[in-house]
Amino acid sequence: MKALSLFLLVLLPACTSVQPLQLQPEDGLSPLPAAWRNASSLDNNKLDQAWWQAFGSPDLDRLVRSVHTDSFNMAAAIARVEQAQKLAVVAGAPLLPEVSATGSLGRQRRMGGSSDAASLSNYSAGLAASYEIDFWGKNRAAYQGALSTLRASEFDRDSLQLTLTASVATAWIQQTGLQDRVQIAGRNLENAERVLQLVESRYRAGAATPIELAQQRGLVASQRRSQALLQQQYGNIQAALAVLLSKSVSELAIADNSLNQVAKPMIGLVMPSELLTRRPDIARAEASLLAADANIQVARATMLPSITLTGGISTGSDHLHSVFDNPLYSLAAGIAAPIFNAGRLAAQRDYAIARRQELLANYRQAIITAFADVETALNLINGIDRQTQAQDVELENAQRAFALAESRYKAGAETLLTMLDTQRTLFAAQDLAVQLHQLSLQASVDLYRALGGGWQQVAR
Repeated sequence: MKALSLFLLVLLPACTSVQPLQLQPEDGLSPLPAAWRNASSLDNNKLDQAWWQAFGSPDLDRLVRSVHTDSFNMAAAIARVEQAQKLAVVAGAPLLPEVSATGSLGRQRRMGGSSDAASLSNYSAGLAASYEIDFWGKNRAAYQGALSTLRASEFDRDSLQLTLTASVATAWIQQTGLQDRVQIAGRNLENAERVLQLVESRYRAGAATPIELAQQRGLVASQRRSQALLQQQYGNIQAALAVLLSKSVSELAIADNSLNQVAKPMIGLVMPSELLTRRPDIARAEASLLAADANIQVARATMLPSITLTGGISTGSDHLHSVFDNPLYSLAAGIAAPIFNAGRLAAQRDYAIARRQELLANYRQAIITAFADVETALNLINGIDRQTQAQDVELENAQRAFALAESRYKAGAETLLTMLDTQRTLFAAQDLAVQLHQLSLQASVDLYRALGGGWQQVAR
């Protein structure tokens, strides 16, 4: 019993809690930006995880929820998390003793003996346990590393979900914008055909020249070409959206929408210092760095001696009823220390250190990239807003100029060339208005994604 008590006492360190690794202050970046440039695009509203609902489109909300549940990419990411969970169980197993049970039944009889020769039977059973004393923290570090890898896979999954959500929102905005542009192109084609009828009528009456007729026919053909191009782009973006949703194009069910029905969201204010806990890609880089720290501890501990305790109970008998009458107890300790391995263990340690340096650089770069993403999105929103203000004036005057030119041409007071110019200007202004609105909404999606989409790291 004393031997068994000693064995259990040695096993106590295996039951101690595993404290999570933490980054050192010098691993991060300092100083962080105090504020964003062009931060006027941010509002005091809370940044919601269901941020896509701020656009006010039930169709978009349905598509985003579909990509969360039906995407094969998301299914693969979830499976990778499950794999990491099982590997963490494997890594944590050495923290507890390994116990195995054995049993055997044997029967023997002398060869060539008479039929009434006695047969000998043998019964045995045993219980064995082994445990490596974790003096240097190798097993605990390996378990910590596996937990960090698990968290990295979870952050990968969250980052992919954010990316897919933003990609679906962007693709939906693009296809909705193309719907509007196709309609505008159709209206302008009808307008150009109406003017062509007028020119043909004037040509038959001798009031228009063959050059004017050819010019207007060329404009009609140009409008048809533009409409066909937009319809082609609409088909392409539908195919891209189908890929994101892991569906065929024929399975897509997208309602007729207009960007005029889509609200421009007011995005919640996030300070630069908060960004480090609001982006899953940064959290992923941090978890990978912590796993590298654990790998260094494992590599260093491997170079030190290891002590393994083994113990067991065994018994045997020629008769089944007395097999447990005389059990034997055993307890042994073994030590193994590396002496010569041609530098293999040292190289593994140096590799782990170099790997950590790589992941540290990746972590710092992820932070820099995150700040740049936010600044780029804010700058884009600010620039598009200023362009839209000027373009509104441009569109208003283009509409007025075409109306005046058409009226004067009918009265014979203006040339067809002037009216052609105003037609082209009006079509370009209408098409650009939709494009700027589309870019503004896409920039809002980019900003949501850059800010982490309302995701926040949960403390553990």
